[in-house]
Amino acid sequence: MAKGAVMLLLLLTVLSAVSEAQQRHRPGHRTLSHGHRRSAEPAAPTHLHFYFHDTVSGSSPSAVRVVGPADPSSRTFFGMVNVMDDPLTEGPEPDSAAVGRAQGLYMGADQAELGFLQTMNLVLTSGPYNGSTLAVLGRNCPLTDVREMPVVGGTGAFRFARGYAQARTHWLDFKTGDATVEYDVYVMH
Repeated sequence: MAKGAVMLLLLLTVLSAVSEAQQRHRPGHRTLSHGHRRSAEPAAPTHLHFYFHDTVSGSSPSAVRVVGPADPSSRTFFGMVNVMDDPLTEGPEPDSAAVGRAQGLYMGADQAELGFLQTMNLVLTSGPYNGSTLAVLGRNCPLTDVREMPVVGGTGAFRFARGYAQARTHWLDFKTGDATVEYDVYVMH
């Protein structure tokens, strides 16, 4: 009977070890290299500040309309799609130091008011995050004082990023549609 008890004890030990290994590799389990659990204390967010220059007029626009609104007389531009490759700068002046590009699209997605679905990659080209990107996807109502859009990911230094971007219109030409928008982006990464 001693042999049976030893075998049972050995079997229970092996099953316990297998169960523990399975728990460690289940979806959602967070570990860093060397098996250390991630700290429960959140890191401070990274704050980025820059200006976005959306130029739809002139001979060299940074945003172009690829589809017009469903109703050309619509004040909401519902159905319009613009593709952009807008410069990002340190200051509000277009000739201020470049920090990156906003590449993506915005489309009229609201039939009642001016509201865009905006999806863009913030491609950073200078400073400590040169070569990294942030992905932003959300609702942008350009006539609202402050708009908030989620940061849904990133690359480089911003892998697994999450956060939000706040946009404030700095300048808007109602005649041409050209605009300069101030951005404050806060990300955890």
